[in-house]
Amino acid sequence: MGRYLLRRLGQMIVVLLGATLILFACLFVIPGDPVGSLAGSERARDPAVVKQLREHYGLDKPLAVQYVTYIGHLVQGDMGEDYTQRRPVTEILGPKLVNTSKLAVAAIVFDVLIGAGVGALAALRRYSIWDTVVTLVTTVLVGFPTFVIGMLLLNLFAVQLKWVPVIGDASDPVQVILPAITLAVIDAALVARLMRGTMLEVLRADYVKTAIAKGVPRRQVLLKHVLRNSVIPVVTYIGISFGSLLGGAIITETIFNWDGVGMAMSTAIQQQNNPIVVGVATWSVGIFVVLNLVVDLMYAMLDPRIRLS
Repeated sequence: MGRYLLRRLGQMIVVLLGATLILFACLFVIPGDPVGSLAGSERARDPAVVKQLREHYGLDKPLAVQYVTYIGHLVQGDMGEDYTQRRPVTEILGPKLVNTSKLAVAAIVFDVLIGAGVGALAALRRYSIWDTVVTLVTTVLVGFPTFVIGMLLLNLFAVQLKWVPVIGDASDPVQVILPAITLAVIDAALVARLMRGTMLEVLRADYVKTAIAKGVPRRQVLLKHVLRNSVIPVVTYIGISFGSLLGGAIITETIFNWDGVGMAMSTAIQQQNNPIVVGVATWSVGIFVVLNLVVDLMYAMLDPRIRLS
């Protein structure tokens, strides 16, 4: 286990370095100059102002030097300075990461409780009316774009029923429900279909038939053998989905005016605020590799046949 963890930590570092390097290269070739938005339309014409800003933010240095400088600061917990507010990126993203985490956790709870629960019941009642309804509903929901679901929910509950305000408030726990449901609807449908298919496959397995033939109580067979082995693919999907949500849901956060990482990324891209863009991307990649490690460790706990070497 120790060797496995060390190797995965090494892989995580390589992935993080590679992702940030690619991002730096992409930002370098994108048309436009952030100095113009920094200085303003009038002051940007002054060569002295442009030169001063470039030197202050290190934009006058080659891309390789900028990247090495960023990594050196990142190791110390410094993600640079925001172009527009002139504040540390970590100070700006800190509260937004908390807001996005609230949204992601709420969405994953909906995924697990609704998606996995509905899928398990559909598998246990195969070919029943319930199974047919679940199959049809999940098929339809998977085809819906996220922004359509968000706009429909916002129009119904905020505009028509006036149960929640149109402008979201991340400090109000109640207002997390609508954006969380928006994020969870499609994922819950996919989790339900995945859970149903996996459970049907496990129910046909020889070891399950053997346990039933030996007289093992049905509840014990379902809990110990069927559910435990069925959730492994579901855990993989939920882990990836959770990492994606923690990286920021740009569309959903924009629709509900949720002050999170996704909305910060959207605004930063429009303003060419590169420190925020790189900071959010670095956070997202770091979360992904950490969650992948957690999922792999959970494999060994759920199924002893899986060995981490």
